[in-house]
Amino acid sequence: MAKMKVRDLMTENVKTVGPNDTMATVYDLMDAEHFRHLPVVDEDRRLVGILSSRDLFKATVSASSDLPMSAQRQMLDSISVEEVMNTAPETIEPSVDLRDAAETLLEYKLGCLPVVEGDSLVGIITEADFVRCVLESEG
Repeated sequence: MAKMKVRDLMTENVKTVGPNDTMATVYDLMDAEHFRHLPVVDEDRRLVGILSSRDLFKATVSASSDLPMSAQRQMLDSISVEEVMNTAPETIEPSVDLRDAAETLLEYKLGCLPVVEGDSLVGIITEADFVRCVLESEG
């Protein structure tokens, strides 16, 4: 049996944000779609960064929970993705063995790896993808 590759498990057609979007946009997308990670791409779909729910939390820590929701929202609207994103995320190519992807996730304690061809985003692979794979293989 051939070894599975990243392309066999990755999610394609990934939802993304741009560097000029606001953290309010990130919050809305993560909340609505139950995402924990969002790749950041430029207008040519080149990967320029990544955001995690942890990054969103850090960006909002300065906003005390006792602030009114409107003030919290205004604060999120004033912070750009570019100010918060990780600009040097670990990435992986679709042709890499799944085992190598899993080892990278574990080694760096990551929740996801953007999948790139050159510098273009083509997908994402997450811890949840691996869990789903194990569950499906167990029947």
